[in-house]
Amino acid sequence: MWRAPLQIYSNALVFAPANSIVRNQFEDKIPKYIQRIPGVQKDWSTLLQTLEGHLGSVTAVAFSPDGKQLASGSSDERVRLWDAATGAVLQRLDGHSGTVWAVAFSPDGKQLAVVSGDKTIILWDVAIGAVLQTLKGHFLWANAVAFSPDGKQLASALGNKTVRLWDAATGAVLQTLEGHWGTVWAVAFSPDSKQLASASGDWTVRLWDTATGAVLQTLEGHWGTVWAVAFSPDSKQLASGSSDRTVRLWDTATGATLQTLKGYLDSTCTVAFSPDGERLATLDGKTIRLWDAATGAALQTLEDYSGSVNSAAFSPDGKQLASASGDKIVRLWDTATGATLQTLEGHLDTVLTVAFSLDGKQLASGSSDRTVRLWDMATGAVS
Repeated sequence: MWRAPLQIYSNALVFAPANSIVRNQFEDKIPKYIQRIPGVQKDWSTLLQTLEGHLGSVTAVAFSPDGKQLASGSSDERVRLWDAATGAVLQRLDGHSGTVWAVAFSPDGKQLAVVSGDKTIILWDVAIGAVLQTLKGHFLWANAVAFSPDGKQLASALGNKTVRLWDAATGAVLQTLEGHWGTVWAVAFSPDSKQLASASGDWTVRLWDTATGAVLQTLEGHWGTVWAVAFSPDSKQLASGSSDRTVRLWDTATGATLQTLKGYLDSTCTVAFSPDGERLATLDGKTIRLWDAATGAALQTLEDYSGSVNSAAFSPDGKQLASASGDKIVRLWDTATGATLQTLEGHLDTVLTVAFSLDGKQLASGSSDRTVRLWDMATGAVS
């Protein structure tokens, strides 16, 4: 029977992580003629794939609902669809003439909405990579896009102080929501798809009826641009983050302020509820804070950066929080204790965005180094 030369395997032992089982069990088999042992990591990396091909910074990433595909958008004006298991490119979506700022899958995973700097939103057929709809009519750029949870509508936040609701199937304009006096920076649907929240440079948040386009509430109290909004899972609360260095929690039924969360040193540009609705994560560009959504009490302040924090995302079970940082690192935090669980290194430049797969087994990170990396969250570091 054919046997491979033993020295091939013994020579490779020097590259095994210091704490790995194979290294510890067979370290005495390393050939004596290898006098300088290379420096290696302590454990096997959680890195599954490095997805290369973009020619510019990766500005947005999103998993499909079934977790089988990953979409990435870039300053190279292109979108790529990747096989999340193999890292193979499934589709290259060309057609935009500006930086891609946001990508979002429809709830059924059949469509991908792409926002770019060319003042259009394109809806793509994920299976074949064909353009389904090009949503035009914007006088300025679109800042954000979101599918309704029932998949019937698409909302876009516009630089011309309006919000548009589109029919996701036909691309027809259903509603043009007017009333803001400043740029609309963010939109979010309520979990039941009945309400839409919009955040604006006019210092207000508005709640709209998605069926009629009527204003349900105008939420006033911030003293600066409102950058971000998010509904709680039960739709009873809305969180908003502002350049006034506060986050506000609102009662969506009455429009009353429930809590005003203070202590920030910069604009609050990200707000996100944990999947169970018990915690709120907020990001001011330098610090991540975790709050009790019911009482407004500060639970954790997550700090360990030599660079700014660009984005953060809860795992589907809410037990972990991933953050993307300017120090080229992705960090995983324990949301109960605030402890660092993992430090994911490998990117060569600023990490701009992170996203969990819906089963929580993978984490995607996009970077200015023009790559997307996929990390294994199910097994962690193999010892």
